[in-house]
Order: sequence, then structure tokens, then C-alpha cells
Amino acid sequence: MKDFKVFYDQETDVLYIAREGEEAAVIEISPGINLEMDGDGKVIGVEILNASKLLRSVIDQIAEKSRLSGQRG
Repeated sequence: MKDFKVFYDQETDVLYIAREGEEAAVIEISPGINLEMDGDGKVIGVEILNASKLLRSVIDQIAEKSRLSGQRG
């Protein structure tokens, strides 16, 4: 998962795990979980809707790291 970055949008409650690339297709692999594919069929992202319900402990850790990073800068 080299080059992938994690983003969480608290307003929409969506967790993104993505790397740079142009999205050519989206595949829903489970309700609320989508894979974003490039033109070569390679995964460039994972989108998790309603993330706080599915991944509460993970979201808390990401939010804390983001908060701490903001305090350092």
C-alpha cells in the first residue's frame, strides 16, 4: 500500500484510502464500500461511507493524529 494516504471527512463521515491517479471506474464491493479503479484496472482508492459506524476505533485514532499534527505546526 505504498503511496496510499488516508483521509477522513468528518462532515460526510467518509474515509478515503487513496493514491494519485485518474479514476476510471468505481466498484461497490459491499454496501457503503467502494473501490476506485484507474484505466488499467488497478485500485487507486477505497471509499468507506458511514465510516464512524463501521470503524469507530480507527476513526478515533486518525482524528487524534490529525489533531496532534495541527498543534505541532
